[in-house]
Amino acid sequence: MFCLLAPNLALSLSNLGNILNLNRPSGRRVIRLILTAFLMLSQSAAHAAEVTPAEVIEVAPGAFVRQGVHALIDKSNAGGIANIGFVIGGESIAVIDSGGSFLDGARLRAAIRLRSDLPIRYVINTHVHPDHVFGNAAFLQDAPGFIGHRNLARAMQARGAHYLEANKLLLDSAAFDGTEIIPPSQVVEARSVLDLGGRRLILDAYQTAHTDADLTVLDETTGTLWTGDLLFQKHLPVVDGRLKGWLEVMDKLKALPVARAVPGHGPVSLPWPEALAPQRAYLTKLAADLRGLIAEGKTMRHASGQAGQSEKDKWLLFEEFNTRNATAGFAELEWE
Repeated sequence: MFCLLAPNLALSLSNLGNILNLNRPSGRRVIRLILTAFLMLSQSAAHAAEVTPAEVIEVAPGAFVRQGVHALIDKSNAGGIANIGFVIGGESIAVIDSGGSFLDGARLRAAIRLRSDLPIRYVINTHVHPDHVFGNAAFLQDAPGFIGHRNLARAMQARGAHYLEANKLLLDSAAFDGTEIIPPSQVVEARSVLDLGGRRLILDAYQTAHTDADLTVLDETTGTLWTGDLLFQKHLPVVDGRLKGWLEVMDKLKALPVARAVPGHGPVSLPWPEALAPQRAYLTKLAADLRGLIAEGKTMRHASGQAGQSEKDKWLLFEEFNTRNATAGFAELEWE
């Protein structure tokens, strides 16, 4: 039986067999347990080796994006609904959002390793939502710094357990197993600079907008702005922070002298600042509708069914998120 194993392992088990006395039931049980553990480890290693690399697009030299699908998280997409990617510098690599599950992150890591063997020094999370942070654990083996907004750790602590429980039900075990909350080891208070070796990334933390922990990443070398979910295209924007705050942040973003933007959801490369226009139109219309309904004395329930409806045909996943956006906006604007 031992001749099927690696020579060193066969020798070790043979010696162990002599010690345990294979003629005794207890000795045979121990050997069976060892063999079972060995086979499980072999299968685990084989599974890791079989991870299919994510398909990525090089939007600028050394900047790669995996486009997320326009859908809710489910078993068919393994959580891969957000735009995630990486930047390769002269000495190291930074991941910008890790994906919606351990498997999603592992696929991104495999795509990185097809293109470079430089160390993965940073994993940057642009905000707290699970489709952007649930791939973090796939990079633990690289011992990177995990980077986030000053509020990200608190947001993860408040929401993490719920996100894990919900996504475990939405995903199959092949995608979800290994997924965990990895909080930032380094935080961005206002602005931080990461040097990848002749290539700087400028990280800016913003006031409450899409969430209360939004971060952008500017690749100085190529003028590529990774906006996280501060920018949506095609997929309806989702208000999980402050409607007014988001519009204010968009004004700040518009002034940035960048060549292109990578949105959190939508096409992987967009012209700047033209890319902001559809989202601005939706959020502005939503706010105007809500203010009008509030002035008429309408209830939140009534307003949530009416506000923003003229934008319906312009966005994917409108039915899934507009009522939520209107409800959040109403709660904010009724106290202006």
